[in-house]
Amino acid sequence: MLHRFKSDIAGITPPERFTWPFHYVPHPLSLLAAEQIQLEISTRKEWADEIAAGKMFGVLVVRTPSGEIGFLAAFSGNIAGSNMHEGFVPPVYDMLRPNDFFRREEAEISAINRRIEALEQSAEYREKLNAIELLRAEHQHILSEDVPHLTALKEQMQQCKSSYTDQADWQAKMVEINASTQRLKVRQKRLSAEIMAAEKALNSDIEPLQIERRQRSAALQERLFREFRMLNARGEVRDLCDIFAPTPQQTPPAGAGECAAPKLLQYAYLNNLHPICMAEFWWGASPNGEVRQHGNFYPSCNSKCKPILLFMMQGLEVDDNPLSAITPPEPKTLWEDDYLVVIDKPEGMLSVEGKSGVQSVEAWARNRYPHSSGPMIVHRLDQSTSGILVIAKDKATHKALQEQFISRSVKKCYIALLDGIIEAQKGEISLPLKLDYENRPRQMVSADGRKAITRYEVLEVKDGRTRIAFYPITGRTHQLRVHAAHSQGLNCPIVGDDIYGFGGSRLHLHAARLEFTHPHTGVLLKLESEPEF
Repeated sequence: MLHRFKSDIAGITPPERFTWPFHYVPHPLSLLAAEQIQLEISTRKEWADEIAAGKMFGVLVVRTPSGEIGFLAAFSGNIAGSNMHEGFVPPVYDMLRPNDFFRREEAEISAINRRIEALEQSAEYREKLNAIELLRAEHQHILSEDVPHLTALKEQMQQCKSSYTDQADWQAKMVEINASTQRLKVRQKRLSAEIMAAEKALNSDIEPLQIERRQRSAALQERLFREFRMLNARGEVRDLCDIFAPTPQQTPPAGAGECAAPKLLQYAYLNNLHPICMAEFWWGASPNGEVRQHGNFYPSCNSKCKPILLFMMQGLEVDDNPLSAITPPEPKTLWEDDYLVVIDKPEGMLSVEGKSGVQSVEAWARNRYPHSSGPMIVHRLDQSTSGILVIAKDKATHKALQEQFISRSVKKCYIALLDGIIEAQKGEISLPLKLDYENRPRQMVSADGRKAITRYEVLEVKDGRTRIAFYPITGRTHQLRVHAAHSQGLNCPIVGDDIYGFGGSRLHLHAARLEFTHPHTGVLLKLESEPEF
């Protein structure tokens, strides 16, 4: 499985510490290893269609006990229905082996699925289902008739006391109204009970099978995760259930342990190979909804891989998280009075406090204005985005400003530099977005996402890049970055975007103009800031 470099690496100095896999620039040795594997992938004709649809690969540069430097290669998941392919490390646990417990139990669960499907397609089931639909229709019809009667009876009850002067007559009328109300409620309850009984009878054969399927699936998943016994550099072993137990999610997500990075480290430890550096790259088309650039390098995912890799890297000298080492410059004040302050946020500064320890606007504002009350951050900019940000000095101002953002009466303009040429001079992008839970904080395009609309206008095209003005109508996380990079958007990532593009020294996105009404004076404030790029 150990590959030898075909290029001369004598002049390349290996890194002193191992790659921080969640945010990195590939080392030259990783780049050479990736190039070699990419050429190898192109020769696998039997993989062509599957790889064209997109697959994540990884390379791990290692040192042998004799001091030789070589590298390992891996892919995430499987290819062509198999985990085992020449030139690539094996899985941590091969669940696809013939007669493996996973395949046997999976076959049993599939048999249960077929039994459920057969029951649901039977004539008897269809007849019962139709009967329930008729009962439900009858229920709705009676309900539509009863509701006005109940409303009228309630009105009579309210008017009754003032309408009757004789106490006996009033009590008799109340008894009559209550009896009518109870008859209607009893009829409704009877029909609801009939529907529930019919549904229970309908599923009497299916429900036990569904319970069995759920229980067997959960037991199978746990047993599988127990088989993934991960190693670290100290020689310690922990299975996936134990690794994920202390995390917020507590249980491993589906596919945990099957990504390229854990496979590579596991094989290295098992074969006494010392990890030097690592990189993962995407090969092929971008998946539906996601933004993945062919041939681009990506960090390891947070949901599946981070808990695993943090354990597996114990015992290695690992690079510090580069994001935690960022020390952004002080924000510039663009406008200020007793109620609010508008700043020019530098690139690399967080808007609100985070776990990384990087300086935030929130902490800066609390320190600068210690007597301010209530929340101060009115809206947010990504850490990588620079530009105009509004801060409130008291609770009432904060609430009034937020209402303007929520009602979309605030006018915003961002300037960006795109890595490519946009043909249309202006237009609108409408792509709904939602969080990619397995790859936080990445966002993905999805029909069930939140509405996201961006208008744009091309300002200049030069040297294969487009300078553009974005006018976001909505304010979703990473909205401009995804709308720029996605194939259904502009299909041109923002220069320097290390999540949806090709990375670089900085993200070329700047909040350049902001217009809003001062919540106390009623004056329209128009703030501008020129980007540094």
